[in-house]
Amino acid sequence: MSDHKQASLGDLDPAEEVAVIDTVHGVMVVSFWDDVAPKTVENFKKLAKDSFYDDTAFHRVIKGFMIQGGDPNTKTGASGQPGTGGPGYKIKAEFNDRPHVRGVLSMARSQDPDSAGSQFFICHGDARFLDNQYTAFGCLVKGDDVLEAIGTAKVRAGGEGSEPSDRQVVKSIRIVKASEVKG
Repeated sequence: MSDHKQASLGDLDPAEEVAVIDTVHGVMVVSFWDDVAPKTVENFKKLAKDSFYDDTAFHRVIKGFMIQGGDPNTKTGASGQPGTGGPGYKIKAEFNDRPHVRGVLSMARSQDPDSAGSQFFICHGDARFLDNQYTAFGCLVKGDDVLEAIGTAKVRAGGEGSEPSDRQVVKSIRIVKASEVKG
């Protein structure tokens, strides 16, 4: 796999499980890299199957870098500070040699390498400086237009300047077989 060639939906085994991320802008589909990050993939699938990600939002958007979501504090009516929430546990990092390029799915974390839980990000541009420091565990196989819509969403001024002006809703994340995803 070259650094900039991502798989497409048609490249996948029809029985392979993928994540269908239904957002306010449409659907993104990601395939998983079980071979390099099996525990991370297992954790993400478990959370998705438990509807943990439903009604969350991409709370951090940095054009040309990444979109970050997966925080339960972004759910409608939640009271916690967006960016600080998680599932109540942490998982061990599974750093690997997959490059952080546009469309790559990776785990967000604090300074502690083993501090990831539920928050994830999708690279909106190449972020090779994250290689071997964050757990890359999948890649976008459909919905680059949706990634672009979220990645270029207007953000509020102040702070890091990464909070979207309009809530970038994740309606749901479902784990399905690749054969169940329409073209």
